[in-house]
Amino acid sequence: MSIKDVSMAAAISIGALIGGHASAQDMPNGVVVRIAELDIDPARLDDYKAAVREEMADAVRLEPGVLAIYSVAEKDNPARLRFFEIYASDEAYRSHLESPHFKKYVAVTPTMITARKLIETIPVQLSAKSR
Repeated sequence: MSIKDVSMAAAISIGALIGGHASAQDMPNGVVVRIAELDIDPARLDDYKAAVREEMADAVRLEPGVLAIYSVAEKDNPARLRFFEIYASDEAYRSHLESPHFKKYVAVTPTMITARKLIETIPVQLSAKSR
């Protein structure tokens, strides 16, 4: 499955989950949204992208509680990546952290990541087109 396919599936999942749009009060209890900001060693960027693409595709395909994971790079600094992750619940997020594919990603990538910032959030508004 390509990243485009994964992104489309995630958008459809979000749309189905929240019916196109929702405020924080309207969302299912416990939806977890996380943001990660990572700086990658430019010399290892291709290796990192391969590892994270595999992990993300497996997470969305295999874990029902992983509603969406998006990854983007800064246009002027492609080694600076941002991730936007949506989980059905805190339990789903914790299960993701224990999944074999996430553990593999963690084992393979530490020498590729030069800086990491994890941001916990409170959803205010999540909107997606429904199919």
